[in-house]
Parts: sequence; C-alpha cells; structure tokens
Amino acid sequence: MADRAVAIRTLTGVPALGPLLARGALLSPFKRPRPDAGFPRTRLVLPGLRIDLARLAAYERVCGFATGDDALPVTYPHVLGFPLAMRLMSRRDFPLPLLGLVHTSIEITRHTGLAATGEYELAVHIEGLAPHRRGTEARVVTEMSAGGTVVWESCSGYLSRHRTDGAPRPPEPALRYPLPAVADWRLGADIGRRYAAASGDRNPIHLHPLTARLFGFPRALAHGMWTISRCLAAHGTPQKVRVHAQFRSPVLLPGSVTYAAQGGRFELRDGGGDRVHVTGEVRPTTR
Repeated sequence: MADRAVAIRTLTGVPALGPLLARGALLSPFKRPRPDAGFPRTRLVLPGLRIDLARLAAYERVCGFATGDDALPVTYPHVLGFPLAMRLMSRRDFPLPLLGLVHTSIEITRHTGLAATGEYELAVHIEGLAPHRRGTEARVVTEMSAGGTVVWESCSGYLSRHRTDGAPRPPEPALRYPLPAVADWRLGADIGRRYAAASGDRNPIHLHPLTARLFGFPRALAHGMWTISRCLAAHGTPQKVRVHAQFRSPVLLPGSVTYAAQGGRFELRDGGGDRVHVTGEVRPTTR
C-alpha cells in the first residue's frame, strides 16, 4: 500500500519543549508500539531561523568546542531541530511512547560550513518505523537549508523497547578492535544540567539523581548528544563531512570516561575500559 502524502506545516516560532515533553509523558501509557503502526506524515518547517549567539556559546563551552568563531559546531543543528522532532513524537498519532524512548544512532552530513550569523530554514519529518531486535525504531530526519539549498541533514534512530514476535533480526554490528586511548575525562554531576540549559533538553533522567531514580537509573545520565558532541569537539571535523555514531550504553554522572580515536574512528569508553558508551566514524565528503 502506498504511503500517504506528506503534509507540510509551516511554524511561526520554535515550539516550547517543556509542554511537549509533558504531553508526550502523559500519552505514553496509551501507546502500543509496533513497526507497522501509522505515524505522523507531517513535515514541520521553520523558516527565518537566526542563531541565539549566547546560547550557542554556552553549548560550545559545555561540549568543548572552540568559542567565538562564526561557525556552527557540526552537532548544533540537531539542537535547533530537536523541538520540532519532539512536536512530532509527542503527538497522539505517534505510536511510540516518549517515556523510555532511546536515542540509538545518528548520521549527520554537513555539506558546507555553517555561519553562526546566517539565516536558515529547518525541516523535520519522520521517515518511517522499522523492526528492531529489541522493539520498534523510528527514523527522524532533520534538514537545515540556506538560500533554498540543504546545507546540513541528519537521520536519528529512536528505539521503543517492547516484546517482539520472536522473528530473527539482524544482529548489532560487532565492535572492532579497541581504539588507542587519547584522553581521560572526569565528568561532573552538573554536566546534564549544563547541557540541558544550553540545548533545552530537560529530560529529568539527565538532571539529578533523584529524578533519574524515578525512571530506574541509579544516577543522572549524560545526554547522548552531549557524548557525541564532546567526542567530535576533540576529534575535529572537516567542513564537508559525514558522521555516523551509535549510542551503546549510558554514561552515569559523575563519572570517568576514556576518549579513544584512530584515523576517522572514535569511541567513548568507561574509565575501566570494560564498557563502550559511544562508537563513531568521521568521513570527509566531496559534495
């Protein structure tokens, strides 16, 4: 059966994240996730976007990017598009419960350098649902355009864990040999609160041990996008680049982690080296 046409909805401002998270939480108990479920066929478009330079500077500081340059970090458009994604994923007709949704992966393509003083258009849509060996995964696409040309795009995977039908699923890619350690980082208990203030993502599992325990975690967790951003700030990226990263296990705060890299690959491991939190690859592109 052919997919229904995508409806384009133009927004006049950035959606407020707090009410969206609250609505998504309230609707979560009523969701019945499955890979063949319907989902919103809406493309949200936000034109005329200007960057808040003070908020950008706070983001750069907490993630370890250089400050003061007229250039957006490679991960920053994800922050800009996140409220639009939440508006779609908090809707009643989005079949996956927002509570417990796990960001599993992200692929980013930057086609050119992005000026912090530029004007952009953001567009977000849900590409589809797919079966996962642990449940159902939604693919959310974000695009940022300048002058009618897409200059940055990403595709994120968000997993809702639930019982499956028992059919075999493709296994997760095996980890390759460990990369050589580059640096050890001590992460303070306030990393989640600082990143939340800069990004707007105030999911309670990241803010305080008490709120994290309400969701079954012993301590607050670092935001997954903070971990990849911190790694890419250390690794560096060419102007035209494709980045692919997988979030493999949460980072508890406070804690110690080891950043490792070789060539275009990078990873973040726990201080003892027994658990891998993030794996990723950076590839230059010619487009």
